Amino acid sequence: MFRPVDPVETTFYAELKPISDDYVPEALAISGLDRGRLAVEGREPGEAMSAAAGWVRAAAASADASAVLVAYPLGFDWMFLYWYWTRFTEAGSPFGHSRHLDLKSMYATKAGTPISRSTKRQMPSELLSDRPHTHNALDDAVEQAELFHNLVRWAGPPRRPSEGFGQ
Repeated sequence: MFRPVDPVETTFYAELKPISDDYVPEALAISGLDRGRLAVEGREPGEAMSAAAGWVRAAAASADASAVLVAYPLGFDWMFLYWYWTRFTEAGSPFGHSRHLDLKSMYATKAGTPISRSTKRQMPSELLSDRPHTHNALDDAVEQAELFHNLVRWAGPPRRPSEGFGQ
């Protein structure tokens, strides 16, 4: 049973030290992060990912629930997080290898539309968060949590009686 929680009520945020000199400058520019500062002030990946996994497990335990990673788009966040958890922590991912949900797929299913027509620009405005999309990991996570809450409550678009799947 889904119980919505205010996504800003309890949060976790960490900035990691770079693990190599290999990076994509365009991706770094979008994030707004400073590599030089991260090299000095960022947390060691093992420590940060262990702390993040502990936070996820504690949050799930306090809600008497299983942790599920929910993201838009899932592929981007899942690849990064899963790799870092399996590479830098002994316990691995707090989501196992498969407890995740893609919000784009969830919208496509509820709206009865192809994935290619399931972007945020094509979603009804009432589903979207009012928060600005900053590309800061914490801001984006809160924005995605609000999208998830809205999608769970959304019955889908109005349909005519003759419409439906498989017809």
